[in-house]
Amino acid sequence: METAAQVLAALVAALHVWIMVLEMFLWQTPRGRAAFGTTAEFARESASLAANQGLYNGFLAAGLVWSLIAADPVGHDARIFFLVCVVVAGLYGAATASRRILVVQALPGAVALAAALLAG
Repeated sequence: METAAQVLAALVAALHVWIMVLEMFLWQTPRGRAAFGTTAEFARESASLAANQGLYNGFLAAGLVWSLIAADPVGHDARIFFLVCVVVAGLYGAATASRRILVVQALPGAVALAAALLAG
């Protein structure tokens, strides 16, 4: 079960690296605008806010990667902490920005969190 928990946490980390790239570097491109359903004008006006959001997603990914390479119990505890952060961020994003975030961010984080808790 520990291996599955680690693989799921790694996938969530990879997802957050991708979100970081979209928000920090691709926000104003057609790919970035399509991912978030924004117009060119909105993307231009909100680019610095999106980059800031992307930075936070990068921190979540970095924390999850750290949790995978740190020795236990620190690694396991860090994994729980950062996965809880992912789930909370996903719930908040779903409540305030787009319900789609519930499936894209909160659900994968919750599945990985459940696996980490079960792996104990």
